[in-house]
Amino acid sequence: MSYAVIQTGGKQYKVKSGEILKIEKLPESKPETKIEFKEILAYGDDKIIEVGAPTVSGAKVEAELVKNSKNRTILIFKKRRRHNSRRKNGHRQEYSMIRINKIFSKDGKILSEAEKKVASVKKKVVTGKEEKK
Repeated sequence: MSYAVIQTGGKQYKVKSGEILKIEKLPESKPETKIEFKEILAYGDDKIIEVGAPTVSGAKVEAELVKNSKNRTILIFKKRRRHNSRRKNGHRQEYSMIRINKIFSKDGKILSEAEKKVASVKKKVVTGKEEKK
């Protein structure tokens, strides 16, 4: 299974194709759009690893934006004892949820690709007769 180490939002993530990930909010992005990460620090699989210095030029990771949202509220409470002084504040960090689709090597070859989900619809057969109790 191939993986890549990408850098976005000041953080580094080890990603695999088909994985769903929460990252820092991407500016001016709408759901169902494709995103390309070009800051690839390393990529590889079980046998070989390609490490950049600091990045691997030409390598990229293609992802799809699932949604933009906010995390749960984090409360910040500060109290100074014996001064009757307290302050309560809250913060909700924004994030983007992405699904990794493809990982490309530095020569443009696809290392791994996510499986496409096929929504299977099951039809229920209803007979004309129903029992009454």
